[in-house]
Amino acid sequence: MLELKNICYSVDTKDGVKNILKDVSLKIDDRFVVITGPNGSGKSTLAKIIAGIIQPTSGQILLDGVDITEKSITERAHLGVSFAFQQPVRFKGITVHDLISLAAGEELNIGKACEYLSEVGLCARDYIHREVNASLSGGELKRIEIAMILARGTKLSLFDEPEAGIDLWSFQSLIKVFENMHRTIKGNILIISHQERILNFADQIVLLSDGEIKKIGTKDEVMPLILNPNPVCEQIKV
Repeated sequence: MLELKNICYSVDTKDGVKNILKDVSLKIDDRFVVITGPNGSGKSTLAKIIAGIIQPTSGQILLDGVDITEKSITERAHLGVSFAFQQPVRFKGITVHDLISLAAGEELNIGKACEYLSEVGLCARDYIHREVNASLSGGELKRIEIAMILARGTKLSLFDEPEAGIDLWSFQSLIKVFENMHRTIKGNILIISHQERILNFADQIVLLSDGEIKKIGTKDEVMPLILNPNPVCEQIKV
C-alpha cells in the first residue's frame, strides 16, 4: 500500500511562491486507481513525487509502512515502484528483448520475453529483435514499456497520462491492455489520466483540482462531479 501524508510542493517564481500541491493525503490500496483533474491541477507533479523524480516541499510518503520520502527513483524502483513516462525513452542499439530482460532482472529466453509482448497485444516475432529507436511509434513504445512493467512484477505501477501523444487506434489498443492488467495484475496500478474510458474501469478515482484533493471514491461517486460543468471540473476531457 502507498500512503501520502500531507504532501506539499511549492516553487519560487518571479511573482513569489507558487503552491502546486497543498496538503495532499491519500492511501492507494485498491488494485486500479486513477488520479484525474483539470490541466494544471498538479497531477503530473504528484506522479513525479511518488516516483521520486522530485522531492516534496513537505510531507511523507510510505510504501507498505516504510518511509520512502527521501529515497531516489532508483531506490524506489528496487523497492517495487515502476514509473512510465508520458513520452517513453528510445534507446538506439538496444533491442526490445534486451529491455524486457533488464526489467525482469535476468536474461529471459526468447519465449518468455515474447509472452510479455503478447500480453500487451504485440506480435512477438515482429518486435522481439527490433531496436528501441525512432522506427517505433508512440503507441508501440508505450506497450513495450508496459511489457517491461509486467516483467518486473512491481508492487506499484505508475503511469503518467499514458494516452498522451498517441493516435486513436493506439489508444484503443492501450485501453485493452489496461483492462487486461486490471484483471490479472497482483500489485497496484496508479494512472494519471482524464480519459473517460480509463476512468470507467477504475476501482477508485481521485479528483485533484488546484493542488488539492476534492473527492475520492468510486466511478459512481466521482463521475457526476466530473460530468457536471463547474469551475473544478470544466477542463477535464471526457
